[in-house]
Amino acid sequence: MDTSTLPAPTTAHDLETPFVDRRSSAPRGDSPVRERRQFTNSHSELSPEAADLARAIDEYKARHRRRFINYEEVLGVVKSLGYSK
Repeated sequence: MDTSTLPAPTTAHDLETPFVDRRSSAPRGDSPVRERRQFTNSHSELSPEAADLARAIDEYKARHRRRFINYEEVLGVVKSLGYSK
């Protein structure tokens, strides 16, 4: 095998674009901030009751700055809507 035609190994210094740390919470000015949702992005296909629950969960997540919530938090949202066993 002729190794003279193989590309040279790429190092971090050879990359054309700089490293972007996407873990930071500060929004970058070059792109809009997208909210990640745990369930869905649209409530239009849900029944009225399910849409109310979805909106309540979205409000809870926004108020508490959470992307994902656990079962205890879902139960709290359901109870806040007046549901009981």
